[in-house]
Amino acid sequence: MMTRAADSRMTDPRNDDEETEANRRRANIMLLIGAVILIGGGIWLVNALIDARTAEECLESGRRNCNPITVPAR
Repeated sequence: MMTRAADSRMTDPRNDDEETEANRRRANIMLLIGAVILIGGGIWLVNALIDARTAEECLESGRRNCNPITVPAR
């Protein structure tokens, strides 16, 4: 049988609230990190698709040198 002290620790709502709050905070941080990664990946993908579209349009127009030329700084 459990003693009253052990029983009160198990049913103490303050401990449950603290654990629940900590779990909720941890889950929110993980969701925020996931959202940042997802948005960053989406931005990268859109930029890659824009670059591919630009290169494809250049090639379809019949040009041969479609790579961007980088000019060194003086």
